[in-house]
Amino acid sequence: MNEKKPDIERIAEESYAAAKEILDMANLAKGAIFVVGCSTSEVGGGCIGHASSPQIAEAVFGGIYRAVKEKGVYLAAQCCEHLNRALILERKAAEKYFYEEVNVMPQPKAGGSFATMAWKYFEEPVAVEHIKASAGMDIGDTLIGMHLKDVAVPVRISIKQIGSAHVVCARTRPKYIGGSRAGYREEE
Repeated sequence: MNEKKPDIERIAEESYAAAKEILDMANLAKGAIFVVGCSTSEVGGGCIGHASSPQIAEAVFGGIYRAVKEKGVYLAAQCCEHLNRALILERKAAEKYFYEEVNVMPQPKAGGSFATMAWKYFEEPVAVEHIKASAGMDIGDTLIGMHLKDVAVPVRISIKQIGSAHVVCARTRPKYIGGSRAGYREEE
């Protein structure tokens, strides 16, 4: 069987472009958290959870990490369901937002290759169970919604796929409260 190898350079560039676009559209404050869930299996054309690829993860992570660094926001890498979708982030971010550290290190088959790359490349990585991110990107239908602030707003970006994986993005906004007599900021 003649299997097609993934184009790693194209995947890295698609990842960067997609992250840059959602970060520009979400208009996050410096120091905000941007959550990413990524199935490298799906990016490579396989079924989620069955073909984890450190090589693909490095390309996707590298592109996204470059974009978040340029924007001055923190990246939270969602682990797979085998680690209950825990997140890997920089210790500085966990401390800033008072997230409690848990004791686990992701691996390609338990946590996922994308989270493993975050652990490898972050300055001081930690794992936490829960966050409330201001925006996010889901690559390969990994279900990041549980890690977004309460009012998630879908954001359509021009990049619909990274490799073979479906891409969905969201930003968040403050809740509207108060009813008919309340006034609201138009920019939200």
